[in-house]
Amino acid sequence: MLVLLPPSEGKAEGRDGDPLRLGSLSLPGLEDARRRVLDELVTLCGADEEKAREVLGLSEGLRGEVAKNARLYGAPARPAAEIYTGVLYDALGQATLGPAARRRAESSLLIFSGLWGAVGLDDRIPSYRCSGNVRLPGLGPLGAYWRGPLSAVLPEAAGDGLVLDLRSTAYAQMWKPAGGPAERTVSVRVLQSKIVDGVEKRSVVSHFNKATKGRIVRALLEDGADPGTPEELAEALRGLGYEVERSAEPRKGRPRTLDVVVSEL
Repeated sequence: MLVLLPPSEGKAEGRDGDPLRLGSLSLPGLEDARRRVLDELVTLCGADEEKAREVLGLSEGLRGEVAKNARLYGAPARPAAEIYTGVLYDALGQATLGPAARRRAESSLLIFSGLWGAVGLDDRIPSYRCSGNVRLPGLGPLGAYWRGPLSAVLPEAAGDGLVLDLRSTAYAQMWKPAGGPAERTVSVRVLQSKIVDGVEKRSVVSHFNKATKGRIVRALLEDGADPGTPEELAEALRGLGYEVERSAEPRKGRPRTLDVVVSEL
């Protein structure tokens, strides 16, 4: 099973370590595409701080992120699992996984990125700021830019197994599975259930969504589950204590969706 994750907006600082080596990252077929984005970002941030801040959508308080981007080629790199932070990654707790679960995580998780396209947990990258919604002057919208390169490498990475797609909207635009991979792809929608005046109300809540997705991945990794179909994934999640419902049957050649219903964090 291949698991697709969004990045975190905030990143931990890489305080020590060797600089980035693009050729060492997973999915080596993305190297040229990564270098074009990296060159463009470094040049932009080194030339005009105000323009870079506008392009990247950064507030005044995040002005320092521009200077950090300008130094990316020489900045210390650390494993992506240590760089990405936030609710989903806190709930996943990669550093506290058991040895077997950690090996499964390293081989099956991909983190999408506006800068790198997608990276594995062990890929060493510097801390950066560049979301999937950014439109770089020389490359255009990164969501559209990455579709071609990712479409060329991800079907092989997915193989014949199930793809669990937990990406947020901006990163889901970067690769849309088609054909066979699409029919083996399952996305998860997290719904919060509340009782209001004796009636159940369900809604999508961002914090519940991120935390629950992180916990789902951790539970599957620790359990050693390797579902091959959407039905097997639903059963595996139920066995782990989740309330799971299938959404409407998708059209042929489209991914499926499972609803996971939670009442509290």
